[in-house]
Amino acid sequence: MKRKTKSMAISQYFKRKLKTYEIYVQVNPNNFTGVELIVHPDGKIEKTEMEFDEEIFEDLAEDDFIHASALEFQLLLSKVK
Repeated sequence: MKRKTKSMAISQYFKRKLKTYEIYVQVNPNNFTGVELIVHPDGKIEKTEMEFDEEIFEDLAEDDFIHASALEFQLLLSKVK
């Protein structure tokens, strides 16, 4: 008897540092949804729920985003009020 296994998405995390703020992005590769965090110099963090298209990974690379760790992203997310 065969068992069906659900494909589990492991989110991928990216970051980019700019002059005045940092951007962190979480992407679920199964449905192209995620979260964007903008970290301001004063410590304020903005959170935005996002929907991406299939080209999100190419777009992030083109915009000079680098891989970030899940822990780094989750620590920032935990500070959002």
